Amino acid sequence: MDEHKEESKMELESELAQLEAEMLTTDFWSDKNKAQAVIKRIQDVKTEIEGVGKYDKGHAVMTVFSGAGGDDAEDFSAILLNMYIKFCERKNYGVTVLHANENDHGGYRNVTIEISGSGAYGTLKNESGVHRLVRISPFNAKSLRHTSFSMVEVIPKFEKTIAKDFGSDIPDTDIRVELSRSSGPGGQNVNKRETAVRVVHIPTNLSAQSDNERSQGQNKEKALEILYGKIYKALEEDRVSKEKGMYISKTTQIEWGNQIRSYVLHPYKMVKDHRTGVETSQVDKILLEGELDEFIDAERDL
Repeated sequence: MDEHKEESKMELESELAQLEAEMLTTDFWSDKNKAQAVIKRIQDVKTEIEGVGKYDKGHAVMTVFSGAGGDDAEDFSAILLNMYIKFCERKNYGVTVLHANENDHGGYRNVTIEISGSGAYGTLKNESGVHRLVRISPFNAKSLRHTSFSMVEVIPKFEKTIAKDFGSDIPDTDIRVELSRSSGPGGQNVNKRETAVRVVHIPTNLSAQSDNERSQGQNKEKALEILYGKIYKALEEDRVSKEKGMYISKTTQIEWGNQIRSYVLHPYKMVKDHRTGVETSQVDKILLEGELDEFIDAERDL
């Protein structure tokens, strides 16, 4: 811990001691509004001392987008999805698919999952970024080496009450709602009714989609929760000057030069995180079994 952080922590601990002493005074509850404000500040200070952001202890929503490269990139997105699902299973996190744009080969153009579990967002938030795969293409008859890119975006999951409060500050005119039929692999319609919902925040062009719920209303509610999480994260990243680049905007290029981690299967085997320098040759443990702990622990110290 550097000198500035240590000094900041000492100031927070001093403030916490003063606030807790104030709670012990006999007239503390004489002004209920003030008392509640003090209690809220105590919780905020404790959170800051612990080094945990407001939503780090909550659930997460993850989306994997395929970059250019057709079947190879979309297959890589499926590999990443499986890797994160295995990781979540090891952490006893629940996983629910909210939206999947799947191709005919089991790959994904994009796929969104909700990850439920204490601390899920704080654990996975630094996985946001461009991921790169180098391998012999299984889709090329000449067995040529191919490089694929996929982008991972992780945002906090807003609970309904929080989403409602946050959404009340966003004018209805800033939100566009688009309806479509829910679809299966290859675009095959699985529902005759238009139950899938895509919502767009017009000023930022951020969007979210849900087609896993049974009704249009439920999908709209779920899509708005995701969208509010994206808007919140965009605002938070802007506030801290996009510190660590955790939010991945649509302008980010899913290509060489922006990747946070590489997965190399040929001509040698290695997974390397370009931010922390952590690397391993045990690629199967990473991609097939989701053993990401070493990478994630190092990312927390960034």
